[in-house]
Amino acid sequence: MSKKITPYTDSKLGKKEQVAQMFDTISKNYDGLNRVISFGIDVKWRKKVLQLVGQKNPKRILDIATGTGDLAIMMAELKPEKIVGLDISSGMLEVGTQKIASENLSNLIEMVLGDSENIPFEDASFDAITVSFGVRNFENLEKGLKEIFRVLKPGGIFVVLETAVPTKTPFKQGYQLHSKFVLPLVGKLFSKDKTAYAYLSKSANAFPFGAAFNNILQKCGFIDTVALPVTFGVASIYTATKQTPTN
Repeated sequence: MSKKITPYTDSKLGKKEQVAQMFDTISKNYDGLNRVISFGIDVKWRKKVLQLVGQKNPKRILDIATGTGDLAIMMAELKPEKIVGLDISSGMLEVGTQKIASENLSNLIEMVLGDSENIPFEDASFDAITVSFGVRNFENLEKGLKEIFRVLKPGGIFVVLETAVPTKTPFKQGYQLHSKFVLPLVGKLFSKDKTAYAYLSKSANAFPFGAAFNNILQKCGFIDTVALPVTFGVASIYTATKQTPTN
């Protein structure tokens, strides 16, 4: 990204600390507001991620920027041996832990407070790694992606779900209206943090999507990178893998 977007322009904290603070503040309302803002379509996008991950029959899955655990809980359907949800926001993890317990999945899903740029696991620990609506919050995008590459097993799958900016009329104009007016308005009306949803909009617009993000993935070592636009281009699902060593 050419310009670093942070939640609080007047804060002296780094982006990472600001993002953690922001999500701690909005954690209790996050799930409901997310459904309203996306009109519930985000659930459909996560199901597509689930389908892509399921094709690899992974035993160990890492869900980075897991938030309140929506995707981690969905991936329990794949019957892996272990799912780890990683997030820098203790508030989001607290909500997620409660949701996991209510689904009787505490033995399968472990929620871990941690940083995507310093993942607390050994090299080649996971068969599949996912990030949904989280990579644009990385303070150092390439550092975070290289850490993901490190802990992914050779031949494993990496799937990213992230917002994008539509390029075709009238979807481009509709997206701009939604991101400039609807998203911040919902945040102001229903969230304790008035700037959080304005940040989410600005960070989405500044994120390198499509071919630009694929190029960054390749720079970080990933191969077979594919970008799949969904719902008229308002989001994209990216898949990539890690080369298996040849003898």
